[in-house]
Amino acid sequence: MEMITTAPVSLSASAVKELKRLMSEPDFDTSKKLRVGVKGGGCTGLSYVLGFDDEQEGDVDFDIEGIPCVLNKNHELYLYGMQIDWLDGLNNRGFTFKNPNASSTCGCGSSFAV
Repeated sequence: MEMITTAPVSLSASAVKELKRLMSEPDFDTSKKLRVGVKGGGCTGLSYVLGFDDEQEGDVDFDIEGIPCVLNKNHELYLYGMQIDWLDGLNNRGFTFKNPNASSTCGCGSSFAV
């Protein structure tokens, strides 16, 4: 696998805290890495992928504050410069995506168009 030194995406402090909390759970599989990616579908054409997964062919590795991450090299052009945040409010709870490459996003914030 290819290791890149500059992470193509960033995590807010609250996202790092939540991901490290998830990784500290007793049943967490330490062989998994945080996958950041896109897939077809969603309200606007592409939707975000964020979850712990195995490395696959075509992935690049990077690390954000001790969190091992993978990204399919073909997804980098859609995601470069994106910030992932964690909201823990009464109305909004979950990961959010601020993507400078998106020409439009849907109301739920989990899909976008380029």
